[in-house]
Amino acid sequence: MSGDFDPLVPRPIDRPTIVDLDGPGDVEAMDGTKIFAAPDDPADWPRWRAQLAAWRDGARTRVGYDDAAYRDDRTAWASRYFSVALTWLWDERLFDHATQRFTPGRFVVETAHFGGFDAIVLWHAYPIIGIDERTQYDFYDVPGLGDLVAWFHDRGLRVFVDYNPWDTVTPYDHAAETRAAAVSLGADGVFLDTMKEGGAELVAALRSTDPPMVLEGESKVSLARIADHQISWAQWFADAVQPVPTATGAPGVMRAHWFERRHMQHHTRRWNRDHSEELQSAWMNGVGLVVWDAVFGSWVGWNDRDASTLRAMVRAQRVLADLLIDADWTPLTDASPEAMAAGVFASRWTRGETTLWTIVNRGVTDYTGLVIADDVAAEISGGAWLDVTGGRTVGADLAVTVPARGLLGLVHVAGAVAAEITELAAAAAADERSTDASFPARPAVRVQPARSTSKVVPRTAINLAPGRRQLTVTYRQRETGMYDGAPYVEEWKPLPPRLHAAMSTVVDVEVGAVAVASLEVTVGQFARFVDESGYVPAVGNRFVAGGDTRSAEAPVVNVSLADARAYAAWVGARLPTEHEWQLAANAEGFHRAEPLVWNWTESEHTDGITRFVMLKGGSVYDPLRVGVPDGAGEDPADTPGREWYFDGGAREPEFSAKLLLAGLGVERSPQIGFRIAWDLEA
Repeated sequence: MSGDFDPLVPRPIDRPTIVDLDGPGDVEAMDGTKIFAAPDDPADWPRWRAQLAAWRDGARTRVGYDDAAYRDDRTAWASRYFSVALTWLWDERLFDHATQRFTPGRFVVETAHFGGFDAIVLWHAYPIIGIDERTQYDFYDVPGLGDLVAWFHDRGLRVFVDYNPWDTVTPYDHAAETRAAAVSLGADGVFLDTMKEGGAELVAALRSTDPPMVLEGESKVSLARIADHQISWAQWFADAVQPVPTATGAPGVMRAHWFERRHMQHHTRRWNRDHSEELQSAWMNGVGLVVWDAVFGSWVGWNDRDASTLRAMVRAQRVLADLLIDADWTPLTDASPEAMAAGVFASRWTRGETTLWTIVNRGVTDYTGLVIADDVAAEISGGAWLDVTGGRTVGADLAVTVPARGLLGLVHVAGAVAAEITELAAAAAADERSTDASFPARPAVRVQPARSTSKVVPRTAINLAPGRRQLTVTYRQRETGMYDGAPYVEEWKPLPPRLHAAMSTVVDVEVGAVAVASLEVTVGQFARFVDESGYVPAVGNRFVAGGDTRSAEAPVVNVSLADARAYAAWVGARLPTEHEWQLAANAEGFHRAEPLVWNWTESEHTDGITRFVMLKGGSVYDPLRVGVPDGAGEDPADTPGREWYFDGGAREPEFSAKLLLAGLGVERSPQIGFRIAWDLEA
């Protein structure tokens, strides 16, 4: 991708498709679109809808469409799975790093402002996979994970595991391993990463379970595969440009959901601080949202306005799901001229005696007035009108208020109003909607280490003079970001050269009088600590007393950050910070033991959602180089797919690698060791 790519502008493949109103048009383009754009002129909307209906009929014939999966009662829930949380397994709302326990109750409480979730994706391996030889499935080997899945099931949530098809450094049977992992955990489905659709073997393996696993593909699943992919996450789907004060910018129609109403899609724009566009598009199409407020360790939290909009939306969608799945759906109809002039649009869903209008306000100010056109309202006599998203009373004049950048659900019932609809309107009235669109920033705070206690410092240690320094820190621009804040804001899909680029930053640091060990702690030294202290780790999973089977002089590995800290405290020391490590590494007398391993540092950070630690030094293991002939693969682009792995290989002292902190022993690695440091009297 060339350097002149504008990351704030949708790529051509993300943009909505213009529909030919005079003929069949480009059928191939329509078959592969993400969203069908609405014509600028409302007078063209009836012809547009007719063309969409004709395309759908023809497309079903062309692909020989079979809806058997959607008729299967065992997986019918997928059509009503409106809101999903994409959550890092070690999110601090879900996992307490201090007690090493999963805390799903805390997660539910702290995410309640989103209106509750219908499902959760437990994202587990990326972006830490590649730190060593472990495959993605090794990262699901977590004590108590099956119990966590059962906890969510007991409370009515579905659980998805994620699948990373690019994990190919170590050969294995992807279809069989994915099936085995999902079945062992009791998952309901598989969330496909970087895949529009699974291959035949993967689909067959997952559909062979009882009940069948539901697959959720990323982006635009092909027409032929909608039959066996009941859900897709609609990442980077551009709708009309907005905000707008005219008919230009009316929301379009999502192709996959129009083709098969029971196919659920989940809008998401991962780097956005304004989610009103995907919320409005989802509401007008009767589909859902992915809530992803911490993207691989980068905080991108939702503002209060959009969270309250989502609450209102999913509350109504859950109650009115039958309408959204099985009603007569007429996109972009019935809105009054006054409303459309203000950028307010409506779509109609009718089933029996009940009609729902999904209404959005693309403008930046509230709209109060008539939304439904006079002639349409005149045709509807009697019955009850309810505002099911705002909960306000709808008077005889049918005037309503549609919040700026928000939405409204207007329901008319010709006969008796069902209790659940009355209760829905009451719940909406009791829920205060917010207008606060400010970003809820969460700065990452460095955890301050305790001072060392020993006055005895080896003469081989590297002494650092106290004072303020300016240090250049280099790193690879991954989706994790670096110290604080998201690496991409309000962007479309980050692509090279912005993604995976070699970066540097200058940091001002205050360094005390410190001595840093010249070598890593060895297998023999750590074994002595275990034997003499009786140390037992808080979690035993993957803990190997003394490290591994290598010589006593090799650097100890398979130790967690907590294990390393325990050893350091036992000898009256502490771990060096990343900056102390870097300064020492550039001084005479600093050595790296063989085989080369990353070093833990006392540079742990937390923003209250994600914990991460800076590693220094690099390791002998490099996922970019495994199986690659010498002279090739110097650039991640030379080994496609491998750029998603963690950094490896020997690294210069300036290089820092941000490692998201896992728990329950998963953070232990055969490629991570440590050295120690001592505080000196100034």
